[in-house]
Formats: sequence, structure tokens, C-alpha cells
Amino acid sequence: MTISEQMKKIQADENVQKALEQIKEEDSLTIEQQKMLTEIPAPPFKEEKRAEAYKKLLEDYDLEDVHIDEEGNVFGKRSGTGDGPILVVSAHLDTVFPEGTDTTVIEKEGKLHAPGIGDDTRGLAEVLAVIRALQDSNVKTVGDIIIGGTVGEEGAGDLRGVKAYFKENKADGYISVDGSNLETMIYLGTGSFRYRITFQGKGGHSFGDFGTPSATHALGRAIAAIADLETKTDPKTTFSVGPIEGGSSVNAISEQASMEVDLRSNSMEELIELDKKFLAIVEEACQKENERWGKDSMTVEVKKFGNRPPASQSKEAPIVQALAEAIKGVGKEPVYGEPVSTDANYPMSLGIPAVTSGLGGKAGGTHTLKEWFDPEDAYLAVQKHFLFILSLVGVDGLTTPILTKEA
Repeated sequence: MTISEQMKKIQADENVQKALEQIKEEDSLTIEQQKMLTEIPAPPFKEEKRAEAYKKLLEDYDLEDVHIDEEGNVFGKRSGTGDGPILVVSAHLDTVFPEGTDTTVIEKEGKLHAPGIGDDTRGLAEVLAVIRALQDSNVKTVGDIIIGGTVGEEGAGDLRGVKAYFKENKADGYISVDGSNLETMIYLGTGSFRYRITFQGKGGHSFGDFGTPSATHALGRAIAAIADLETKTDPKTTFSVGPIEGGSSVNAISEQASMEVDLRSNSMEELIELDKKFLAIVEEACQKENERWGKDSMTVEVKKFGNRPPASQSKEAPIVQALAEAIKGVGKEPVYGEPVSTDANYPMSLGIPAVTSGLGGKAGGTHTLKEWFDPEDAYLAVQKHFLFILSLVGVDGLTTPILTKEA
């Protein structure tokens, strides 16, 4: 039986039809939970309050083994009938916004406005809607479903939640519920290395101590050389100098100066090559600043705080094609998205079939204080996730799992 035939068989099942209808009828509840969770701030590395609220909701829906792990992830389990594959499904708990950001949801002209209303709080709400539909239905799956929320997906979080999960647990497939557009399938992962570079010198008076190596001058040498780097467009490989700091006064030779740098590529080989060039530039900038003044007082500290592996899989992979069929199942046409960086990067890099399944509704202003969400027909994405999950783990007495159970 083809994946397309399996999806049609699942959709035709009476219990599945009832569950899909329930998802539509409970659209307003899903939106209310989205608003509620948005107003519980979840700054980077401070997701605890939202995690506790999410844990309570998973418990309310009678999932098994609901817990918060040592890293702060929240997961529960819905067991299959036995000896089937293990599928992990999650959205991420954290937002990009710092502590103290007002996350009050304002409704205006049919849209919801608040920092984090879409990314990825909508994902968390859609996961809850899938759980409700599964738990209220008579649908029995062959495989087990581990379902919940992860920490540390954004920024300096460096995928710490999903990395910690897969360090301790096995799975046969993974779905990240994240990203705009119901139709978009993310099945490739962009990798990144992130650094904080700090130049340190003795400093001194700009006139009286002239001739002392300057940390800001060394930083400038490095930035200029980085800006002149050439990288490939295919596979796409990029670099960016982000925040810079340094100096204390207009009439002082800088003791310290720093920058944060983001290196990215869709290829590990190209990322490593770019990394080598970047690190050489940093060391050379320090050396040249010392040589300029005939001194050796300038030093540089290199701190790597981000390591997201690039990853790839065939667009013909069963998990990708199953998602495509689920999208068709709700009346939309699948779009094969460009590589991005999501929680799915890490399991994909381990060889575990993994995709990012886009959210319903429409959204904009992501990662800004003007973020908004339009909930029109947003329930269609939940129906898509529901069908997709069932196809992967199999419906008892109806279809076999698309995922292959690890031996």
C-alpha cells in the first residue's frame, strides 16, 4: 500500500472523521489556550513558568508519565498497542523576548497581537489540540507517541532541549510543530556555529599611553577581514557580525572589545571550512595589532556558544512524503521549504527521520514586539498534524506504521 493509499484509508475511518470534526469544533478552545500560554512569559533560559502550565495541561489530558526533565522539557506519553515505532512530537516553549517584555494579547480586527503569539506558542496550542483529539477518540495507534514542549530552541538556547532529550532517549521519528504556513515542509536543516570573541589589552590614556595595542582596533581589524570573506551560494553559506561592545571613553585606549558572530551553512563541510577561515582571521587580527605597536599585550578569547548541526534527507523520504499527503488531506498543496534551523535539525543529524510541520493561520512580525496572528482556518493545520501522526505510527487494525521501528 502506498503512502497516499494509507492516508486515504486513514481519512475514511469513522473514528478519524469524528476526531477531525472535533478539532474544527474546538478551534476557539485552541485559540484561547494559545492566548493563555502567550501571556505566560518564557524568556530564553527562563521557561519554567510556562513549562509548569504546560505540564498541568498534559496531565489534564491524561497522558502517561507526564514530567519535566532535567533540562526543562515537558513530555508525556500516549502508548500504542505494542511493538510499534516511537514518534516524538513537540513545539518549543521558549520565545526570543527578554524578561520583562509585555506579552499581553490584544485582539484587533480579527487578529491577535503580542510578542510570541505565533512563534512558537501557536505550535504549543496545536500540539494540545492534537492530544485532545487523540485522547477523546477511539483511535488506537500501533506506535507510541511522546508529545510535549522543548526548551532552548531560540537563539543562544542552541537546541539544548532537544539535544538533551535525544541524549537520554531513542526515537524512530520526530516532528517539530513550528514555522509559518501550513503548506510548508521543512525537511532540511541549516547548521550554525556561534561565537563570542573578546580582545583584551592593557589599555591606557589615548595620548599619554599612545602605542599601546587597542582592543577596539584589533576588533576592527577582525570585522573588516570577516566582511571580505567569500562564501558559496550553493550550498548556501553565510556569516554575520552581530552585537559589538568595547571601549570606555573617547580619550582611552580600549582594554576590552568583543563581538558575537554567526556562521551558517547547509553543508557541514562548508561550515567547517568557513569556521577555519574565521578563527584564523581572529588570531591574525590579534597578532597584527600587537605587531603594529611592537608589543605582545593584546590577547583574544574565543568562546563558542552555538553549535547547530546542518542536516539533510531526501525529499522522497517516507516521513516527508507522509507530511505531503497530510497536507493534501486538508485540501492544500505541499511546498518543499528551504533549509532552516529548527529543533528538527538535531535528530535529523543523528539519522532519525525528522521534519518541521508548519502552523495554521497567518502570522507576521515574528521575533518583534509587533508580532501578530490571524486565526482564520487555523484548525486545518491541527487536522494535518493529526493525520500525519497517525500515518507515521499506524492505526491499529487499519494501517501499518510508515516509520520503521529501530531494531
